[in-house]
Amino acid sequence: MKELLICTLMICGTLFIFIAACGLLRLPDLFMRLACTAKSATVGVGLLLVALAWHFGELDITSRALATVFFLLLTSPVASHRIARVAYIDGIRLWKGTFLDELQGHYDQKRMLASAEEENDQRS
Repeated sequence: MKELLICTLMICGTLFIFIAACGLLRLPDLFMRLACTAKSATVGVGLLLVALAWHFGELDITSRALATVFFLLLTSPVASHRIARVAYIDGIRLWKGTFLDELQGHYDQKRMLASAEEENDQRS
């Protein structure tokens, strides 16, 4: 029974990662690709790590696997949000089929890029 549950978790995790890979290849723009991979790959790797923790059942391996899952769930959405925001501010075009841009007018792109360049000059 334990092996069946572990195999099910591993197959589900692999399917989520496969869906993320297909989304990366099939979706039309950066923002859709980023959303798909951030969600699907996070869930897929999380399921694989839970299967690993269940399979070995030792405290040190289980704690490392669960800590990795927690860290992944904490950092992946933040990182994908930051990448998408910087891409939007940098002027990456939306897909031509996009009919609603909810961020239009919320960011002054020229000002934000200028302030980023000033910060880089100050660090140098």
